[in-house]
Amino acid sequence: MISALRARSGTQQALLCLVGAALVVLVVLEGLNAPYLPVAAATAASGVLCLAALVVPERLFARQVALATAASCTLTVVETQLPHRPENTPGMVELCALLLLITRAVRRHRPLKAVALAAGPALAAVLLPLRIAEWDHHLKDLITLIAVVAVPFMVVLGWCLRLWDTLREREREAVRQAQRLEHARELHDFVAHHVTAIVTRTKAARFAAAAGHSQSPEDLDRMLAQIERAGSQAMGSMRAMVSDLRDTTAPAATLPAGGLGGLRDLTREFSAAGPPAALTLDPQLADRRLPPETTTAVHRVVQEALTNVRKHAAGASRVEVRVAVRPGAPDRLEASVTDDGRGGTPTAGERADGRGYGLIGLAERVERLGGRITAESQDGSGWRVLAVLPLDPDSSSG
Repeated sequence: MISALRARSGTQQALLCLVGAALVVLVVLEGLNAPYLPVAAATAASGVLCLAALVVPERLFARQVALATAASCTLTVVETQLPHRPENTPGMVELCALLLLITRAVRRHRPLKAVALAAGPALAAVLLPLRIAEWDHHLKDLITLIAVVAVPFMVVLGWCLRLWDTLREREREAVRQAQRLEHARELHDFVAHHVTAIVTRTKAARFAAAAGHSQSPEDLDRMLAQIERAGSQAMGSMRAMVSDLRDTTAPAATLPAGGLGGLRDLTREFSAAGPPAALTLDPQLADRRLPPETTTAVHRVVQEALTNVRKHAAGASRVEVRVAVRPGAPDRLEASVTDDGRGGTPTAGERADGRGYGLIGLAERVERLGGRITAESQDGSGWRVLAVLPLDPDSSSG
């Protein structure tokens, strides 16, 4: 209870303390309505116990409910035997607390345990009006109202709150799962791309050394500089991802900057350590401001396709990257990467090297925007990855 109170803001803490103090004062004032001082003290104590049961931690809830219920029922039985009893109120704050205990029991516990925990407060609430001195039809009506209306209503309220909690938890889990998938895609898109470049360049250096080809110091320095640059980029991507995970309120630092123009840097970097990659960017798109989701998706499609060319397309001599407005569909764009290698690029439904999470993640990203992606062989000579995306994802999804 203390930890939950400390987790709230200062204003909320002050307000809760004020409400608690006011309820305790009301309980004491209702107790003073009793004709005997011991009964007044017992009434105040019983009311405070019921209020305390509402705010105790879950591990103490069952014990506190049993204690509050026993105190309330005992006081009611004792007062029915006294010659003088309260004339105005049996303890309305205590009655409300008992009814709320029913709701909490149903909301927080499984059905069987909820029935066991709610039975005591329900019985105490029904018996509570017997503390009033006069036994007339108004008192009978009050007992009937509590038993027939109030108790069932609190049970239904507890079930509704329990359902609401379940739906909220499912929604939070769905959000967490979406965040996990998004971070997994980001890690693959950035880190795997740079690490693949490191591995490819290292293999090239080892192959040259194993074949006995002597390399000049300038060539070695250039190759090592490329490996160093790729490693630095991978570290930068990891640092951005870790920062985003640590600060969920900060904007994601992993979105590509510069719009579609950033594809030029991507293809230039690929060409430095692999077959030349030619980029064809539709002039209609070069200067057009696209939604960030579309720009990111296009960047990831090209990045993943180039990474797969580097990993799987053995003997590729050329790579063509084309981003343009789809012919006959001015509201959509095409992003394609084609190579002439002999190796196979995994399709979106397959798993390369036992994993294949790259194209699977791309398919999820593209389909979420209302597009589609395919990866297929070009008549046995190379592969083509094609993504068709709406230029305005919001209107396409609507």
